[in-house]
Amino acid sequence: MNEVLLRSLTPSVLAILVRRGADFAAAEDALQDALVEAIRVWPDDPPRDPKGWLVTVAWRRFLDARRADAARRRREDLVDEEPTHGPTPAVDDTLQLYFLCAHPSLTPSSAVALTLRAVGGLTTRQIAQAYLVPEATMAQRISRAKRTVSGVRFDQPGDVATVLRVLYLVFNEGYSGDVDLATEAIRLTRQLAARVDHPEAAGLLALMLLHHARRTARTAPDGSLVPLAEQDRGRWDTGSIAEGVAILQAALAHDRLGEFQAQAAIAALHADAPTAEETDWVQIVEWYDELTRLTDNPVVRLNRAVAVGEADGPRAGLAALAALDDSLPRHAAVAAYLHERDGDLATAARLYAEAALQAPNLAERDHLTRQAARLNARRRR
Repeated sequence: MNEVLLRSLTPSVLAILVRRGADFAAAEDALQDALVEAIRVWPDDPPRDPKGWLVTVAWRRFLDARRADAARRRREDLVDEEPTHGPTPAVDDTLQLYFLCAHPSLTPSSAVALTLRAVGGLTTRQIAQAYLVPEATMAQRISRAKRTVSGVRFDQPGDVATVLRVLYLVFNEGYSGDVDLATEAIRLTRQLAARVDHPEAAGLLALMLLHHARRTARTAPDGSLVPLAEQDRGRWDTGSIAEGVAILQAALAHDRLGEFQAQAAIAALHADAPTAEETDWVQIVEWYDELTRLTDNPVVRLNRAVAVGEADGPRAGLAALAALDDSLPRHAAVAAYLHERDGDLATAARLYAEAALQAPNLAERDHLTRQAARLNARRRR
């Protein structure tokens, strides 16, 4: 079973169902039934037109569900509109679907959560981690969003800012995990930046390109993580860096600074440094100050503490860190790094081990565990 193929087809099939008159929640349920059927049937009997097969099966499941609902029997006349067999036009509806999910009847946070779950393919747990809320809270938010849009006609697309937020979170999940998610987010953001006159669309595209340029250098041959300071900069994609910097400069020229442009500026400063030691940390702190002013995001403040530690010394970084809630994701890892730079190896080793227990994925957990072991070995010498 080709799960990558199923994931790639899901957004366009869902968009077709919505356009044909299915409300969003019912369309998603019908598509999930069709995907389960595909997993069961395709290995022994693969269809010639996978997308057409999914549309046909999902539409039948939608109609079956409607027939079972006595209060909506009037929808039975939709049977005549059942799509015929045969090739389905290869139209990319994904970006359109992102806009449709960002419906005016939803708050921006609910629209983002719903789209990440229904279109982006992220799990409720992944979305909850991105929002720094418990999984149960996010599950309730998504359920409320589905109820809100149930029965709503999707003829009022949402705004660009909400779609940008969704694409940003999809990329972040893909950047730390599934490469296909990151690549898809770049593709859609490139389409969006070409369609709208919005500096933040360009800023987000620049940010994605600059981060993605470092992907191959982020892991060693054995799959272990390689920190930014230790990466082989010769493996960075200079073409993507050049494109990202050019796009960023054009966006900044509009003098309408937003958080994605500020983040891209920080990424560009890292990309511009020939070596880690030559990084302009003072300017990076200044950009983090701008980003804090724009977002007041605790994760931004956490990253700023690292930058302050590099620019002004580890004790200054620890002082900035002391003002933050120690329950923040990766707080212990940042504290461990700054304590190590300050020479307190015992505290650093303990914090690295603590951070490993809280790591969101196996690669990060292994990296932090190795850091703790490395410092403990140094202390025993």
